[in-house]
Amino acid sequence: MQLEWSHAVVHVRNLDNMLSFYTRVLGFEVSDRGPVGGEGSPEIIFMSQIPTDHHQIAFLAAGRDENPPNSVNHFAFRVASLDDVKEMKTRLEEDGRVEKIMPLSHGNTWSIYFSDPEGNGIEVFCDSPWHVPQPQGKPWDPDKSNSEIEAESRQAFENEPGFGPISDFYEKRRNELKRR
Repeated sequence: MQLEWSHAVVHVRNLDNMLSFYTRVLGFEVSDRGPVGGEGSPEIIFMSQIPTDHHQIAFLAAGRDENPPNSVNHFAFRVASLDDVKEMKTRLEEDGRVEKIMPLSHGNTWSIYFSDPEGNGIEVFCDSPWHVPQPQGKPWDPDKSNSEIEAESRQAFENEPGFGPISDFYEKRRNELKRR
């Protein structure tokens, strides 16, 4: 049996602020909403960007404590290109609710890390053409041209043992999984 990632449900304190951020800035659309257990119950809002997924993320207005225990480090969203990562950075800056945006390259991705208005960690990333054994992380400058970013990333990671085309890594993984 293979498990495929589907969605996350997040408890939120300020449903309107979170809904505004995730729809206006991150580009999600509401697919459904309503009370969880009937009238008077907390509301849940389902959102997705993928037409074949009812929801990728949902918010439950459960009035969580200000500082509850939380074992989630971040939610990660893949985008198609480096230009999309740069566009997200611009959206975040224009919106003004995110205080810190951290561009980090893992060699196999170009990522930006930030927190939503309630402090949940988020990563928006695109894949690079390479595989680099993890963990790795080096800052990158989203204001540079794509060709400069790609050249600097390659130079930063190409001497790491195991560096190579991502297609080679995926082929090796496919073969390993077939043997199971």
